[in-house]
Amino acid sequence: MNSINLQSLAAANPTTLAKMPTAPSANAADNPALRKAFDQFVGQTFYGQMLQSMRKSQSKSAYFNGGRAEEVFTQQLDTALTKKLSETSASKLSGPMYNLFTQQRK
Repeated sequence: MNSINLQSLAAANPTTLAKMPTAPSANAADNPALRKAFDQFVGQTFYGQMLQSMRKSQSKSAYFNGGRAEEVFTQQLDTALTKKLSETSASKLSGPMYNLFTQQRK
């Protein structure tokens, strides 16, 4: 988990990149910007993949299919759901991963 690039974690919020340390250290555990970026990255990746897999497993209805417009708005709905899910519960999911990421390796 230490091989993750901090720049990829900050992709969700590029303004926090300047505030982040360059390598995981003892003060990285105290950095709320890093924690927020980590939660967003893990949450959006996990929930985004989950919703994408869920949508692929559903079959289209023969009579109630909305066509291309439904596909576009479904993608927008999935994006909004992913953001909301990651805001509310990503910290529970990413907490142990964040602790391992910030743990000092000797």
